[in-house]
Amino acid sequence: MKLYNSNSAPNPRRVRIFLAEKGLSIPRIEVDLAKLEHKTAEFSAVNLFQVIPALELDDGTVIGESIAICRYIEELYPEPNMFGATPLERATVEMWQRRVEWHLLLPIAQVFRHTHPHMAKLEEPQIADWAAANRPRALRNMTIFDDVLGDRPFVAGGRFTVADITGLIALDFTRPARIAIPPELVNLSRWHEALRARPSAAA
Repeated sequence: MKLYNSNSAPNPRRVRIFLAEKGLSIPRIEVDLAKLEHKTAEFSAVNLFQVIPALELDDGTVIGESIAICRYIEELYPEPNMFGATPLERATVEMWQRRVEWHLLLPIAQVFRHTHPHMAKLEEPQIADWAAANRPRALRNMTIFDDVLGDRPFVAGGRFTVADITGLIALDFTRPARIAIPPELVNLSRWHEALRARPSAAA
């Protein structure tokens, strides 16, 4: 196997953190987004959508999308379990993974993609009004997650799961997006700090 990776993007980092939590290492091929290497014919042959990460198997099969890659790895290496161990837990983890992705990571990413100067040639056109619409959405949703985290250490319950990896990626992304986490959201900040303290966060 080999993993197409970029250290400057959030979605490949999700896979790297997942692998670190599993204690696994997969050879990487670095794709330079700043040089638009993901737009080349060579990479388009790997992933027609020209996005990373992508996991290429030994037989040439390619799995795109970070969570799909993580699910495949989980099937090969089921411990430590990250997607849920029972039917109810699997459904709960999936629910919170989707909620974190859609209601936290996505609006934060849209602010970044449509405001940051380095994204100008990657996000054409940049739409300032779209960023402006997503900023309050991200902040509103942070308050919801803060309430949820008032009675649990991790977003899907009592233990660390793939949903928390997405949460770490989302909250770390507030810095380049220039979105300040409101100081009164103490549960959200506690969760963020706990995730950042895990060794896998450095992956």
